[in-house]
Amino acid sequence: MPRTQARDGDHRSPFQRDKARVLHSAAFRRLQAKTQVLGVGLSDFYRTRLTHSLEAAQIGTGITAQLQGKFPRLTEYVSLDPYLIETLCLAHDIGHPPFGHGGEIALHYMMHEHGGFEGNGQTFRIVTRLEPYTAEHGMNLSRRSVLGLVKYPNFIDTLTNKAMMPTEKTSMRRVKAEQWHPPKGLFRCDENLFDWLLDPLPPQERDAFMAFDTLDAKHSKTRHKSFDCSVMELADDIAYGIHDLEDAIVMGMVKRPEFIEELATPLQDLQVPWLSGAISELGDRLFSLEQYERKNAIGALVNCFITAILIQENPLFTHPLLRYQAVLPHHHSEALALFKQFVYRKVIRKPEVQLLEYKGQQVVMELFEAFSSDPTRLLPENTRSRWLQAEEQNNGHRVIADYISGMTDEFAARLYSNMFVPKRGGVLDTLSL
Repeated sequence: MPRTQARDGDHRSPFQRDKARVLHSAAFRRLQAKTQVLGVGLSDFYRTRLTHSLEAAQIGTGITAQLQGKFPRLTEYVSLDPYLIETLCLAHDIGHPPFGHGGEIALHYMMHEHGGFEGNGQTFRIVTRLEPYTAEHGMNLSRRSVLGLVKYPNFIDTLTNKAMMPTEKTSMRRVKAEQWHPPKGLFRCDENLFDWLLDPLPPQERDAFMAFDTLDAKHSKTRHKSFDCSVMELADDIAYGIHDLEDAIVMGMVKRPEFIEELATPLQDLQVPWLSGAISELGDRLFSLEQYERKNAIGALVNCFITAILIQENPLFTHPLLRYQAVLPHHHSEALALFKQFVYRKVIRKPEVQLLEYKGQQVVMELFEAFSSDPTRLLPENTRSRWLQAEEQNNGHRVIADYISGMTDEFAARLYSNMFVPKRGGVLDTLSL
């Protein structure tokens, strides 16, 4: 990676500069029009990928402050930095494609013979290669920031369970989501950048860091992440489990009886300190007609999880960024899993939401098929240049995936309409894209 160009009077730390690069990137701005759980445009209340990332960043800085207060010597030893954690939380979703998991399924299906696609792997690709802050090295973030964004430190082709993949080809409209969930990992074409990232680690620790568990009916799953990544992931999980629950309640997708039966009662049985005793009252406030009551309850839930987080040691590693992990105690971890599972069942799996995901899935696959059929004719000029260069290494499909995954929901929908709907897509319409 190139060195940062020196600027007179710039006294920012490397992590402050990294945060600025994320905030000012086009990839970050596009999160404002990308689906979080519910489709963008259905309401002006609920969260997009952008507001989710902002809330995760706020929670991440809260976790940082808590850990610095509880473990002052240890956090000083690992140089825990609030700007770093904020940067990771802001950037953690920038690789996710339009239409949420529907778009991810679509791109993985279209790319399964060309290295696959997965949102976290695309995040790594954006910050290290694609975002045009530098000529060839993306945002040129500090090595530690990049390490903190790698949630799954191995490659998709290594982690793929080929027994899960259908043996017969089918039409795009018959692609089943459960058969095409990608393994969570990096793209093999970015291996040189991953090698650069892990270069400071001793070889034996680098191999251990990339270890994974082989599962019978699922893709393999990596075991480890860096300390900073563990903080970011907890912030992400809390934001998803608690704040997305608020969206579901306000939108009327969750009713009080099912909240009590499927979430409050199991939480009481877990005997989580404070939470198990308070969940009944919190439920009253969450479903109160007074908005401030709901907001106070959401804040109390977030605080419960933030203040419970501890630092755990893994003797497998000597490098401090791998040896230590931020973790929730067992009962709190189970409780947060209940919140996440409840949101998944009551929101994400709703037929109305799945219909939107399927619709987005079709849009993305149709766009990919069109562009890959005649790239030099249909791709925009700058993407066409990248495609021609990549095609010399037989990697042109990756450039098409880069282009489509960077689209917002609205841009992809309008482009689809202009390309495929009769009497739409005149020259002026196309130029506006």
